Amino acid sequence: METQADINYNRIAEAIEYIVVNFKSQPNIDEIAERLHISSSHFKRLFMEWAGTSPKKFLQYVSVEYAKKILKEEQATLFDTAYETGFSSTSRLHDLFVNIEGMTPAEYKNGGRNLAINYSFAESPFGSVIVASTNKGVCYMAFEDDEGKAFKNLTSQFPNAIFQRKLDLLQQNALFIFQNDWNKLNDIKLHLKGTDFQLKVWESLLKIPFGKLSTYGSIAQQIGNSKASRAVGTAIGSNPVAFLIPCHRVIQTSGTFGNYMWGGVRKAMIIGWEGTKSNP
Repeated sequence: METQADINYNRIAEAIEYIVVNFKSQPNIDEIAERLHISSSHFKRLFMEWAGTSPKKFLQYVSVEYAKKILKEEQATLFDTAYETGFSSTSRLHDLFVNIEGMTPAEYKNGGRNLAINYSFAESPFGSVIVASTNKGVCYMAFEDDEGKAFKNLTSQFPNAIFQRKLDLLQQNALFIFQNDWNKLNDIKLHLKGTDFQLKVWESLLKIPFGKLSTYGSIAQQIGNSKASRAVGTAIGSNPVAFLIPCHRVIQTSGTFGNYMWGGVRKAMIIGWEGTKSNP
């Protein structure tokens, strides 16, 4: 049964999609609210609640021209300097360094045999999420409104594991991020299944500062293989941990946001949300 939270999320998702498609015409609040069949005042309150900013500011941020502007100004040296020196605002995730422990070759090969995996469901500003963890760290996070489908996707990643629906401390520490609680960042650990190349790409994504964007080519250069943009794209598309490993911060060189495993509208929503949080 669809809850009020689901209805509200779907409304904001529809609004975000409309903004992304029609940003050049700069649609006003009344126009968007009319499409959602709600009053303008209700729409503004709802948008602020889910996106943390006004529809107008969100529209300004998610425009492709703004993304191009960021890319033009973000040279590699400045990018590296920004990451190394950090920012003063605690609302940024530049200092998020998730401890990554890759699974052993045997664990990788046998589909998680002998692994005990806890999983649970939660709500985020971007829809429902499923999060799963081993005793070493979070191994999976994905946006999915259908719990049955979410669990099926999880088990396909670890077909031989033992699953228990249980919220544990590792999951809780990860979910605190959605509440703007950065105090638990150092407690976040990941236990990932991937090749050495994938782990290297995923780790490089953690170096993209909160509220900033990078490109596939830039990531390829960072890992020491400037010609591997396509392989980098494939590795990013295989990211098993949504949001914590910020693959949503990687866009095309042209400035367009590009594909996202959990939907282009959701990607635009997350980019805009992070942008407004880092530039209040």
